[in-house]
Amino acid sequence: MVSKLGRLLIGKSLKTNELKSEKFNVFWGLPVLSSDAISSVAYAGEEILWVLIPVLGVMSYKYMFYSALCIVFLMILVTLSYRQTIDAYPQGGGSYIVAKDNLGTIPGLVAGASLTIGYVLTVAVSTSAGTAAIISAIPALLSYRVVITLLFIFIITIGNLRGLRESSKVFGTPTYLFMIIILTMIFFGIFKVKVLGYVPRPMYKIPTAVSDITIFLFLRAFSSGCTALTGIEAVSNGIPSFKEPSQKNAKIVLELLALVVLIIFGGVSYLATLYHAVPNPEVTVVAQIAYQVFGKNIMFYLVQITTAIILIMASNTAFAGLPLLLAFIAKDGFAPRQFSKRGKRLGYSNGIITLGLVSALLVIIFEGDTHYLMPLYAVGVFISFTLSQSGMLIRWIKLKNKGWRHKAFVNGIGALVTFATAVILGITKFLSGAWIVFILIPAIVCVMVRIKSHYCEVAKQLKLTVNERPKEVDFSIQKRYVIVPIDTLNKSFLKALNYARTISDNIIIFHVSVDDEATKKLLKKWHEYKVDIPIVVKKSPYRSILGPLVKFIESEEYAAGPKDSVTVVLAQLVVTKWWGNILHNQTALFIKTMLLRRRNIAIVTVPYIIFED
Repeated sequence: MVSKLGRLLIGKSLKTNELKSEKFNVFWGLPVLSSDAISSVAYAGEEILWVLIPVLGVMSYKYMFYSALCIVFLMILVTLSYRQTIDAYPQGGGSYIVAKDNLGTIPGLVAGASLTIGYVLTVAVSTSAGTAAIISAIPALLSYRVVITLLFIFIITIGNLRGLRESSKVFGTPTYLFMIIILTMIFFGIFKVKVLGYVPRPMYKIPTAVSDITIFLFLRAFSSGCTALTGIEAVSNGIPSFKEPSQKNAKIVLELLALVVLIIFGGVSYLATLYHAVPNPEVTVVAQIAYQVFGKNIMFYLVQITTAIILIMASNTAFAGLPLLLAFIAKDGFAPRQFSKRGKRLGYSNGIITLGLVSALLVIIFEGDTHYLMPLYAVGVFISFTLSQSGMLIRWIKLKNKGWRHKAFVNGIGALVTFATAVILGITKFLSGAWIVFILIPAIVCVMVRIKSHYCEVAKQLKLTVNERPKEVDFSIQKRYVIVPIDTLNKSFLKALNYARTISDNIIIFHVSVDDEATKKLLKKWHEYKVDIPIVVKKSPYRSILGPLVKFIESEEYAAGPKDSVTVVLAQLVVTKWWGNILHNQTALFIKTMLLRRRNIAIVTVPYIIFED
């Protein structure tokens, strides 16, 4: 029943060699990786006005436009920097890889932790904002706000579990529709005023100015609008998700993303100054502009509908970026290794599920209110921006390759500006909730370091030396059949093999190959240690360990008959810390669970204990 439901929701398993067909091209990569940045126009300009209008009144529109220009300039700097990152690091990884490679492990982990927080908040904020847009149209749904938001998170999580190709088409189409509708509104709105001579009248009364502009007020407004830049780093993180030439395609998408955000964010900000939109809890700034530009007709409702959809779809950028980022961190040993494993549909399923669960928990805690979530939003992202640009600056200074001076200049200016922005965000948003981010980032880094320490200790205790190669053991001969599955040749396996020798001389070492390179390394090591037992290697295109093992036992290839008893000897790590089991692949547990249902197969688990302080 569970497996049938899984196939219905997620789809059938894909072979490993089908990975290339699951990657997206420029056309579908743009909406998937840019939906977060593009959707920010729905609230970034409004956030600026919320700061300025109560203080400056009608003068707010002038300084709003200046603030938008500053944000556009910052976006250009960030885009140029990440373009250079894509050139230097075609394998992907973005801020995490750049910072770790050039600034050190801890800065890299800080960048990774910052981006992780940013991605989780992207899902929580975007889905909550989408729900708020729907509730604005149907107030009766207010009491179901959290339930509706959780439903959206569930749908997007399932969509991403189905794989890159399917999710890109499902979630990419609404993004393109939003872009077309908003661009139409921008061009027609400007044409209506500048050419047709329409004189806009504010839908709501503009408050009277109570003070003049100050540097601190302008910086607050600027920091509030910086949410327009969230999501730009997703392209450099997701280079491996593009079809070949992946590096070139990623750069094209990054440039198109910057162009689209520049036009849409700049255009909507300019329309807000022309039509004098006033922030209102009941009617958004975009809705006010759409009403004045189109009137209350089909175009107005299309703007509202597509805005609600794009706000929800914005979370898809996080689902495309965070699982890949966690896979990089996991491969370096700073996150549970399960995050580096591809699922049935060749996506990083564990990262996708974790993102869905954590963001859902945030929605429940904060009751789906974007007002409480928004202050946490951009701080972590700009910390990662700063570390990325600083890392690239150090790289150019060290390498001094052709054209390094102008590249270093771009990254140097970018690092200064993004650092200043991060400081501004930290100060202006600190009491509003940003203080939580400054606690979470060190906490996450500490957890990552502890995980790495655990894996290093496990590897140290499992490592074989040449003197510990398997030796002949004189056991009495018994008529029994034994299979010892192997993934890696280490002390844990050696202990299981020695036990198997006490049962029978009819031993077969069985290896399921899901990674050709890993299998080659295993066979090379196997021959180096001169183990005198045959090793059977079976490829598994669907990455299933259990299926090939059972199929081998039941086939004519294996000597045991249907009435014979077969013993499968499994090596299993036992760690002294209760939480340590979470960090290790539970393959042995799955094999035992499934094989126990077969009468002619006996299972023996040989524990290998890892002692930790």
